[in-house]
Amino acid sequence: MILKIPLLKVTSVHKDVSERLLKINPVLAHEVREILNENKAERHIRGGMATKLKYSHNNKQKAI
Repeated sequence: MILKIPLLKVTSVHKDVSERLLKINPVLAHEVREILNENKAERHIRGGMATKLKYSHNNKQKAI
């Protein structure tokens, strides 16, 4: 039997962490919130690095 699990949007996951997990396990919710805040602060850097890598790879292929 295969269980179908619906895909959750990022906002749903963040809501689960920020509201529901806080009621269930406040200590774990605090730890997860710290990680999410760090990832949110760094995501623009990762996006820029991915774009740079994408275009540098394309330029190398064109040079060959």
